[in-house]
Amino acid sequence: LPLWLKPPRSLQGLAFLGVGSRRPAVAAMPISRNQQNKKKANRKPLTKDGDKQAEDKAEARLDAARKARAQEHKTAGNEAFAASKWLEAIEHFTEAIEEDPSDQVFFSNRSAANLKLLRTADAVDDAEQCVRLAPEWAKGHSRLGAALWADRQLKEAVAAFDAGLRLDPESEAMQTSRKQVLEEIEKAPPPVEEEEKAEAPAPPSLHEREPVIGIDLGTTYSAVAVWDTALGGVRILADDSGNRTVPSYVAWGDDGERLIGHRAKAQATRAPKRTLFDVKRIIGSHSYEPAVQEEIRRLPFDIKKVEDDKLAIEVVTAEGQEPRRFAPEEISAMVLGKMKEIAEKDLGREVKKAVVTVPAYFNDAQRKATQAAGAIAGLEVLRIINEPTAAALGYGLDQKSGGQDCGHVLVFDLGGGTFDVSVLTIEGGIVEVKATGGDTHLGGEDFDNCLCDWLCAELKKKGFTIDDKVKVKAKRAAENAKRALSSNEAVEVEIGEIVGGEDGVLPVARAAFEKLCQPLFSRTLDTVKAVLKDGKLQPGDVDDIVLVGG
Repeated sequence: LPLWLKPPRSLQGLAFLGVGSRRPAVAAMPISRNQQNKKKANRKPLTKDGDKQAEDKAEARLDAARKARAQEHKTAGNEAFAASKWLEAIEHFTEAIEEDPSDQVFFSNRSAANLKLLRTADAVDDAEQCVRLAPEWAKGHSRLGAALWADRQLKEAVAAFDAGLRLDPESEAMQTSRKQVLEEIEKAPPPVEEEEKAEAPAPPSLHEREPVIGIDLGTTYSAVAVWDTALGGVRILADDSGNRTVPSYVAWGDDGERLIGHRAKAQATRAPKRTLFDVKRIIGSHSYEPAVQEEIRRLPFDIKKVEDDKLAIEVVTAEGQEPRRFAPEEISAMVLGKMKEIAEKDLGREVKKAVVTVPAYFNDAQRKATQAAGAIAGLEVLRIINEPTAAALGYGLDQKSGGQDCGHVLVFDLGGGTFDVSVLTIEGGIVEVKATGGDTHLGGEDFDNCLCDWLCAELKKKGFTIDDKVKVKAKRAAENAKRALSSNEAVEVEIGEIVGGEDGVLPVARAAFEKLCQPLFSRTLDTVKAVLKDGKLQPGDVDDIVLVGG
């Protein structure tokens, strides 16, 4: 997929530094009802032994092919494990399990990789499945003992080592581990009496601590996540409709009701003057900046210059009322408030603290404005974290660096409305920004605008009048066409989608669209070259590239 359609990953790195969710221990492969019915419909009595033999041979070939693919994934997983790439190893072992869930070795190896990442519960689950598949395999019991030991289930760990030693009494590794676990049990402090417990209350557990949410405040879409102690990783929260991303749109209905998210975006074509979006592009900025002046000309709602060259968005919030002015921070606060509301509904408690992402090149004024938006929304913003750093953590690159090995990672983040490139140095799990650059006025929206301008120009040639409502409809049609061109060489835009009651189509080829957007592509590559130069790096010095989209 093109960059502007790739899913955001930066959210998973927010503040929590999580390493992903738990996987099920067994890859279930049920046969669908349609497949069952099809088998029944095609079932015929066998009249020759040869028919049965042919079926058996075909099934055997299929099983052999799947087992061969599973072994390939296992080999790749072992290589990743040897290179200390634990997350990559887990991915390969999981692929092997999906191909052949009957091989205990795959579960054993994934348990070992999970243990390296301190995912002790996952390691125990995999080791238990390994033992269920091969109860006579001593190594499986050894693996289970190690996982239980790390999970602090010490008595159960001893029992697992005992079971393994009954199968392999000469195993020095299991003997040593069993001895060490017994020593830990002996050194453990005696249980505290109930009366003493009442006198000294225990510190709050992770479940009881005040939650801190992570918010990806995007130009076009926003999302919210929280560290889930049960999953042992980051969980992105969904709204009432099950959507894990919410459009960064704020609007007012005819009756003055304030709308945020999907409902606000849905009324953009009907009430463009009362539907606000792309506010992140002007937050913390001044009216005299050339990029801001371009945004004022482009956006369909009214943006006014106020005191100290600051900006205010003017909107009539209800029919017959006087226009109201809102600072960009206030509009962003409404989106942040929506994220807060989603989190509180999911967690069942009040949320007061958050970590928010911003582009790495945001200046001090833009960062302070974002923090002010959080305060207006009733959130204490504990930290503003750079989006490339969050993306690297979300992709687990801090886990892939392999001990003390140093690596240079280039994060190419082309979001919905902003673009930035950062070179990160990762050493010993520590992520440091070496160089960064970008453009607060370059993103997926600009690709939409290129195609939107072309559609409007073509309609104008055909004699149609282009007003604000036509422009908004053309923008929506352009976005839909852009998405369709990701999987098609050409698409047709119905003129009736833009100008009501009119027939005809406007054909758009992928090659023509790419030609329209060539200046935008060039701007991104120029930024990459500049960032590498600032970081005193050559292209060959980059060890990994992360493509992030919005």
